[in-house]
Amino acid sequence: MKHARSIVFAAILGLPVAGWVTSQKSLDVVHSNVHLGHTDSVLLAKVREATEPFRDVRNAPPGYGPALGCVSGPEAGAMGVHFINGDLVGDAVVEAEHPEALIYEFKNGAARLVGVEYIVLSDLWHSKHALNDPPVLEGQLLHFNDTPNRFGLPAFYELHVWAWQDNPNGAFVDWNTKVSCEGQ
Repeated sequence: MKHARSIVFAAILGLPVAGWVTSQKSLDVVHSNVHLGHTDSVLLAKVREATEPFRDVRNAPPGYGPALGCVSGPEAGAMGVHFINGDLVGDAVVEAEHPEALIYEFKNGAARLVGVEYIVLSDLWHSKHALNDPPVLEGQLLHFNDTPNRFGLPAFYELHVWAWQDNPNGAFVDWNTKVSCEGQ
């Protein structure tokens, strides 16, 4: 029930909910032992600790569901498939231990957690914080995305954390050149 409510919430926000719902029991899971060069970050450590159990997509917590399909961008790289928790997107809170989205890369029927995204709607955030007080998470400033945007969302703040897939451009950059939408 909560999973369905999150998907409905995502749809209400204007997120194009994926036309498919992954049969989680049919997926193989890839656990790579990648070397992540950003081990000095407190935020990366917290994300890894909080999301370790979810590296297997079948263990994604209740409330998270796929939306947007695989997100690729105008620049090199991609983001992957976002499993969004609409309840967390709508709570105006940003906590390292509770990302609003888990990001998986799907290749050849296998799902691999590559990172997370923190998302908070601008109006919700500023209903509880001063206008000149943007969200900051463990020293990382969330990026502002105005409306209109490619996702059809109202203005929002977001931060990607590539905790499980090294990103040559940085652990907190939107697009990851080592993530692909090929083979979906």
